[in-house]
Amino acid sequence: MNTSALIRPAWTPATIALMVIGFMVFWPLGFAMLAYIIWGDRLDGFKRDVNRATDGIFAGCRRGSDKAARWGHGSARTGNVAFDDWREKELERLAEERRKLDEMLSEFDEYARELRRAKDQEEFDRFMANRNKSTSPMTGSTTNNKTTGKPTPGLLDE
Repeated sequence: MNTSALIRPAWTPATIALMVIGFMVFWPLGFAMLAYIIWGDRLDGFKRDVNRATDGIFAGCRRGSDKAARWGHGSARTGNVAFDDWREKELERLAEERRKLDEMLSEFDEYARELRRAKDQEEFDRFMANRNKSTSPMTGSTTNNKTTGKPTPGLLDE
């Protein structure tokens, strides 16, 4: 253990201050600091044991990822040349199918975008035509209808 460390498992002013602050903030923190002061020198053996256990667990995960690589999720060979060749051809065929589907998707997106643009243009043209019709030369808010002589409502009166 490094004896020059500020926080080490010993009764130093820093560890005592941290323990007191820990009790004042949240009592389990104070107990954790007290346990570190008393039993912290045994922490090296504990860390070593924990590291061994986690290495064993992650070694199992690595073995699992190796199996996944063998089943087409990577480039690992199985040792059977005929199977490996067939698998590579199938993966290439699937990659080609994926590329074709992606091209078709982009073409459809372009088509849908063009349809939306055409629909928006049609609606805008209709709006402008209606707007131009209703804002044709009117002097007041109401105009007289030529056939009946009755006033017709203007744009704002509708």
